[in-house]
Order: sequence, then structure tokens, then C-alpha cells
Amino acid sequence: MAEENQNPETAPAVEETSTAQAAPKNHQTASQANPEKFLEEFNWHNYEEGIDPIDEDKLDEFEKLVAENFVDTLDDEVVEGTVINITDRDAIIDINAKSEGVISLNEFRYNPDLKVGDKVEVLIDVREDATGQLVLSHRKARVIKAWDRVNKAHEEGTIVTGFVKARTKGGMIVDVFGIEAFLPGSQIDVKPIRDYDAYVNKTMEFKVVKINQEFKNVVVSHKALIEADIEEQKKEIIGQLEKGQVLEGTVKNITSYGVFVDLGGVDGLVHITDLSWSRINHPNEIVDLDQKLNVVILDFDEDKTRIQLGLKQLKKHPWDALSETLSIGDKVKGKVVVIADYGAFVEVEEGVEGLIHVSEMSWSTHLRSAQDFVNVGDEVEAQILTMDRDERKMSLGIKQLSQDPWTDITTKYPVGSRHTGIVRNFTNFGVFVELEEGIDGLIYISDLSWTKKIKHPSEFTNIGDKLEVVVLELDVDGRKLSLGHKQTEENPWDKYEDDFAVGTKHTGVISDVVDKGATIEFNEDIVAFVPGRHLEKEDGSKLGKGDSAEFQIIEFNKDFKRVVASHTSLFREEEAKIVKQAAKKAADSAAASAPTLGDANDALAALKKKMEKGGN
Repeated sequence: MAEENQNPETAPAVEETSTAQAAPKNHQTASQANPEKFLEEFNWHNYEEGIDPIDEDKLDEFEKLVAENFVDTLDDEVVEGTVINITDRDAIIDINAKSEGVISLNEFRYNPDLKVGDKVEVLIDVREDATGQLVLSHRKARVIKAWDRVNKAHEEGTIVTGFVKARTKGGMIVDVFGIEAFLPGSQIDVKPIRDYDAYVNKTMEFKVVKINQEFKNVVVSHKALIEADIEEQKKEIIGQLEKGQVLEGTVKNITSYGVFVDLGGVDGLVHITDLSWSRINHPNEIVDLDQKLNVVILDFDEDKTRIQLGLKQLKKHPWDALSETLSIGDKVKGKVVVIADYGAFVEVEEGVEGLIHVSEMSWSTHLRSAQDFVNVGDEVEAQILTMDRDERKMSLGIKQLSQDPWTDITTKYPVGSRHTGIVRNFTNFGVFVELEEGIDGLIYISDLSWTKKIKHPSEFTNIGDKLEVVVLELDVDGRKLSLGHKQTEENPWDKYEDDFAVGTKHTGVISDVVDKGATIEFNEDIVAFVPGRHLEKEDGSKLGKGDSAEFQIIEFNKDFKRVVASHTSLFREEEAKIVKQAAKKAADSAAASAPTLGDANDALAALKKKMEKGGN
């Protein structure tokens, strides 16, 4: 190479000079004694211009020294460098090049413990900046090597170190070998994480659990390392488990149905019903997260992967601790803890409950919902009605604390007495009326009105209405009252019995015509029926709807409120009377000649004329 750059005419002359002869010798001596100094002091310019000639063997030695001591800065190969200095912003790296390289400390955020003397992998980013200094990149070097390292760590299951850069949806972003890996929230720890931000900017150890080569995604886990550490502890604990054993644990998680307790590597569940002898709405009423407590092992499956724990079992059952002197008839106080349609449960002591059936809440026979009497949280006083210590059951009553209203029923509600009650319920046959709390009476449908024909009680009154009543019957043993409403007024049919007696005559208008006759409304109470054959007029025609005429009452029944009238009977009766009178006259006057048929016809014609005149 040197010979090609030399002038052929001057080259021999130069070789003959003593200086030219000495120069190579000096270079040879320098290169052999101190190759680093030789390379540093070598006159590159003179060599490139051909001013300083060099033998081929010396050139080979030179190229060998360069290859051994200098890095080729044009190659993208990752090389290893040594940290020789650290400033506030940069790390100075020696890679055996003509000059040291510079890397920003931001690229070492994952390694805050970086120090002088550490070996780091670098890639030459810019050959030389304005000052002639190499600019290196540790990040790019890591990326180039990262996938090889990540794949190897995944295959061999080795532990890697990563820097938690930021929080993201569902987990964290972790820098592993320069690659951004995903750390799911469920893989941070064996315990539920409540503060993700506490892990940001922390350096932690991880295990590569999943790699997607197509999309270049990496998933890491810190939990896997912890699980591996506690697996031995877990095996040891599980192997020693026995029913009834009491262990200390830490509350790991609280759910609506129970509490998960960490027993030192293995979890057990305390169901909400096993937390307290008393009823509770949520487990957080009893325990807190991270609370240490003693629990007893109630049961576990054959593989001991599901462990059922108990907390309340560490205390004596409240029924066993219940006072022996407490008995039926005693009064107790308690708090309403549960309400159902059929009654309310009252906690008289912690873990000891009694049921107050809705029928025992009031003397009223009108059963209502328990919520009409008490609410959850109410403090109530009650009397013990039944108690079974073996079955751990107790029934209570509230109404027993007040006097039974039927005790003096004959004094307050004697037969014939008048009262005001409230309509509480209907049946097809009558109305139930409440006179006071616990005293109900029945009004049969027939005792609602003297005059109205009622098919259903709702036609007459409404629920909640006040009604005047009279006590008709009283059955103390059967606790039954028979009431009447119509009896609070005089029976108008007593008067109608005289006013509309059989044979009395009344004028009315045909209000309706039916198949078998017609009806006449003489007043608001009296509606008479006229059979079809009794609608015939004297001229042979029949009365129709809206016709006004005189009628005679031919039937009156007060008990069944039945009134029957007739128009035809008016002139039929008159005809019979005339015939009867004519016969009597003939019998009384023997000397006179017998009355002729013409005499009778004349009398009937006069009657007809009279009736037509009266009808119109």
C-alpha cells in the first residue's frame, strides 16, 4: 500500500538516505517495546501521503496491532466497554478506540448502581461529535442483544432484572434488557395490590413467563418468583393441617361472601357465616385487611387445596352460654336484625335470636306484614313464648305485653251497642270492620242496607271507610262479633208495609219492560213488578215503557222486599162488582121483573166510559 503511494523516481533515493533507513528501525523498536504508544504516535498523515515509507512486514505488524487494540467504529457489532468515569449527566466508556465514548445516564435508569469499572455493552451511535469524541449507545446495544437474552431466559427459566418504568392499564411497563415488557397487576405479588404507584421507578427481579415472537411482546412475573419461594413453605404447612387446628393468619382479601386468610403460603376461606355468631351484612364489619387473627380449620379437600376456616368457632356458642334462669314467660329486649313477611328475627344476646311471628305482633286478627310493626335496627321488648335449647330456637311475642282486648269484650261491646269501625277487608259474603286493635267484626252483605240489593260489598263501601255498626251477636269463646250497619237506621219497610198494603192503589210510570212484565219505581226504595198479563188495559191493548197509569198492589213481602202491582185488576174488579150488584138487586126485588142483559151492558158501558176518562 505504501509503495503504491510513493513517487517511483524518488523512492530509491529516499531508501538510500540514512534518515529513511533509521525511521523504520525506530518504528520497529517502538512497536515492539510499546505498541500502544507506537500506535498513538504514528504519523498517519505522512503515511497516507507517502512521505514516510514502511516495509511490507512492518505494515503487516501495524495492521495486526490495530486489529488487536482498536475497535472498528464502522461496524454495527455490539462491543463491551468499561466505565472509566461518571459525570452528572454522562458515563464515559472506554472501548479501546482512538477516544473514549459518551453515553447519557438516562440509558442506565434501570441500573442506578452503575459505577466506575463496570462492564457494559455499547453500540457506536455517532463516530465522533464536534469535539472528536465517540458517542455510544447502551440502549441500542441492549435492544440488539435483548431478544437473545429474553428468549434464553424464557427457555431456561432464569431470573432477569427489570426497571419498572410506568403504570399502565391492567399492570406495569418494565424495562428488561432494553425491551419494554408487560407486568400484569395479578403478577406483581401473591397479595392483591392496592397501590400500583408504589412500584414505579423500582428495580425488581422477574421471570419471563410469555413471549409473542410475532408481535414482539414480552410478559414477565414477579409473583412467580414469590410463589416459588413459598411453595416449600406451602407444602410443609399443608402436610401438617388437621381439623380443629388453630393457626395464625393474615387477612389477605375481603369479599362479600367471606375472608381469605394467608396462613403463611397457603390461603383459606372464612365464610361470612363463620365469622360471627351474630348476623352481619358484610365481613368488613368484623375484620380489616392485613389484620392478624387466629382461625380454626373446619374442613379441607383431599388435596388440601381448599381450606375452610372458622373464626366464631373459637368462642363458645352463645346458646351454650345463655343463662339457665331464662325461661318461657320472661321478658327480653333485643334488636331487630332481619325482617321477613312472616315475622321478624330479634337478637336478644349476641348470636341468640328469637322469631316474632307477625301474628304475635298484634292482637288484631288482620294479619299484615311485619314491616307494618317494626324495622331493622329497632330495639324491642318481647315475651318468650317457646324456647328449645337443644334446637337453639326461640319464639317471642310483642302483643302479650299488652292486655288482650277480648278480656272484657262483653263490657265494651254488648249486644245491641252502637260503635264506629273501619272497613278493613271484603269477602263475597260481607265486610270485616275493625272496632279497635284486635277486635274485628263481620257485617253480612244482607245487613248492609234495608233497601238496596247488593251483589258485592264494594258496591256499598270502600276499604278504610268508617261505618256505624250495631253489635248483633257476640261469641266470646270463638272470638267472633256479628255486626250490622242497616240496623243503625229504622227499617223503612215497616212503614212501606202499611203504605203499600195489598189492595192500595198508586199511580206510576212504566220504567222498564222485560220478557215477563215491566217494572215501576214508586220511590227510591219501592220498585214494583207488573206481570205481563196485568199490563192489559180495558180496551185490550197493553201498557208500554213510559206509560203512566194507576196500579193496584196485589202482593207485598217485607222480608224479601218484593212488591207486585197490576193495572188490569182495577177494571176487572169493577166489572165483577157491577155484576155482583146486579145479581143482588134481582134477588132482593122478587116482584119486579128480572133485570135484563141490556141493564148490565148499560152499567158496564158507563163503567168503561168512567175508567177511560180517569185513565186519560
